[in-house]
Amino acid sequence: MNTIKQSGFQSFAEFYPYYLQEHSNPTCRRLHFFGTLGVIALVLAVVLGATPWLLLVVPVFGYGFAWVGHFIFEKNRPATFKHPFYSLAGDFVMFKDILTRRIAW
Repeated sequence: MNTIKQSGFQSFAEFYPYYLQEHSNPTCRRLHFFGTLGVIALVLAVVLGATPWLLLVVPVFGYGFAWVGHFIFEKNRPATFKHPFYSLAGDFVMFKDILTRRIAW
């Protein structure tokens, strides 16, 4: 297996192949997808008039699904711990890539 180094990324374009490698398990990707979908739904609900207290659930919901995927199915440490901003961006790009069928569901 061709592994990509996990530090010293100069751009998101360099990071994203590593991010995808760390999400090679289909169940992990699906959990990330549903976590991201939940985050989008919660934020949209608040924008449309739901209680702003729902925003407190956003990180728990998003990270909860993702971390189950990593610790139980992928058996690796989430990239969020070392690359929080790139990892957050990766969640949304992977969500889009799954929706557009660029990467496997």
